[in-house]
Amino acid sequence: YGTFPRKIRYALDEKVLPLEQAIRSCSGLPAAILGLPERGTIRVGAYADLVVFDPATFRDAATFEEPTQYAPGLKYLFVNGAPVIARGRFQNRLVGRVLRPRTDGPADLIVRAGRLWTGDPERPWAEAIAARNGQILAVGTAAEVLRLRGPRTRLFERPDGFAMPGLIDAHAHLTELGAELDQIDLRGVKSPEEVARKVQERIDAQPGDGWILGRNWDQSLWPGGAFPTAAVLDRVAPARPVWLIRVDGHAGWANSEAMRRAGVSAETRSPSDGQIIRDREGQPTGVFIDGAMGLVARLIPRPTKAEIARRILNGQRVCLENGLTGIHDASVSRAEAQVFQELDQQGKLKLRVYGMATPPEGTEVRFASTPPPPRRPDRRFELRAIKAFIDGAMGSRGALLFEPYADDPGNSGLRLLDPQVLQEMTVAALEHGWQVCTHAIGDKGNALVLDAYAAALEAVPRAKDPRLRIEHAQVVRPEDVPRFAQLGIIASMQPSHASDDMRWADARLGKGSDRVRGAYAWRWFLDAGVRLAFGSDFPVEVVNPLWGIYAALTRQDAQGHPPGGWHPEQKLTLEETLRAFTAGSAYAAFAEDRLGTLRPGMRADMTILDRDPFRASPPELL
Repeated sequence: YGTFPRKIRYALDEKVLPLEQAIRSCSGLPAAILGLPERGTIRVGAYADLVVFDPATFRDAATFEEPTQYAPGLKYLFVNGAPVIARGRFQNRLVGRVLRPRTDGPADLIVRAGRLWTGDPERPWAEAIAARNGQILAVGTAAEVLRLRGPRTRLFERPDGFAMPGLIDAHAHLTELGAELDQIDLRGVKSPEEVARKVQERIDAQPGDGWILGRNWDQSLWPGGAFPTAAVLDRVAPARPVWLIRVDGHAGWANSEAMRRAGVSAETRSPSDGQIIRDREGQPTGVFIDGAMGLVARLIPRPTKAEIARRILNGQRVCLENGLTGIHDASVSRAEAQVFQELDQQGKLKLRVYGMATPPEGTEVRFASTPPPPRRPDRRFELRAIKAFIDGAMGSRGALLFEPYADDPGNSGLRLLDPQVLQEMTVAALEHGWQVCTHAIGDKGNALVLDAYAAALEAVPRAKDPRLRIEHAQVVRPEDVPRFAQLGIIASMQPSHASDDMRWADARLGKGSDRVRGAYAWRWFLDAGVRLAFGSDFPVEVVNPLWGIYAALTRQDAQGHPPGGWHPEQKLTLEETLRAFTAGSAYAAFAEDRLGTLRPGMRADMTILDRDPFRASPPELL
């Protein structure tokens, strides 16, 4: 009794939810969970279930002894268009009905596979699934599920296939992936000279004076492993600006013309959150780290709405082709959020996208002080999180460490955000319904974020289910791992980073050191009771989630090196890995009530492989 008015009153008085979200939690959300798309929202074609109430006076007057007391503030109630309460008085009409998903009628889709892993601990294995309107009706044996087959049911059969909950990449950059398709791809290039050749090819193919853009160079693959210089690019592009982003997105490489247009010279100071790499005479070499990248990148023409839409759709195509049903986009600008919403409304967004907003520098606290857009469970795009950066990346030596880099003794990395600002932003976010997701790679960076989160949670003790996240959590001190669990922090990690970074991680951190032992430490986190959400960080890494699964199982590169795996004590089992890519990612986006497992009432998001990973060896997954 009194559930709806009690929930609304509590949300308003305790300020745990904005009014719109509180109402949605009592209407649209349960309707979506129950598989009732015709209820829970006011729109053309939906049932006319309406409540009119005064938020200022609406409260629960019922008691255990008197459960039938009307709620003050309730004005009108319509069920199926008929008035049940008018002017606060019961109209003696019984027009409601018990709302539950229909399972007596035929399904519109039945999926049969050789084996089907549901991810549901109570029933992990099945043979088939039936769904209607995107909602799962039944999970079980083929005989059980085929009872729901009707004349219009679409039957999808893969006798040799393996079906599982849809794979969700918990840390990705969709627009950047789409943009990459228009730029020079330098992934795997073996020398600066090879980069220059690719730049020359692009100039020949696209003559003019516009910017030449590219990404994914990695100096650790080159002889000597040193950062490149502008001189290499100047030989092929003396009068045309060139800007190339490193594979981790935390360093940029410019030619002299680009630096000239940006006004960068020996007198230009490095910003507090970045570094201009210089030669012995103090001249900029052409490489810019983290915050310093903006000195050049600010000149790159901003994409139009049409270009953003094209990039999103191109990136979406690649994701779907690689078996992803959803992603968490870790850098959504205001312009990109608008395009995502438009594509969603137009029905063009097939991928589920959970967005992390990136407030402009200096606006973090103000941004978090405004509630996020209302949740719409029936939509594919949701913007509920805020992204922050405490440090840079380890590949470009910008990750913040307690002790200097083993291969750069004068450098301990970069702090990109004042921890006090992070704490204040998190407090505002907790008060207004935002989730906070902070990039932290170095051991000191992770410790600073944990400190800021702990202080914010203490300042807002009534914060409801905050699910704060640390993105990457790559190098963490052993004593800090339990703090994740104690504070309820989600570790959003990318297994493929370990298989790629292990080529130079020992050199950066010191082979055999405690820092290396705490690098990419998935087993430590899981054994400590920390929730894991796995992703790839594409386009930093490849999109294919099977590469991430392989990395978590083996801690090896694609050639099977090193034998036994790099720090094999941190390996995960296949089931643990799949949960981190499905239920773990769903939980990290507040979507575990509809995504991440296959059981009745959940959304029918599935990924089907041509082989059974439980019966295949890890190399056979690639």
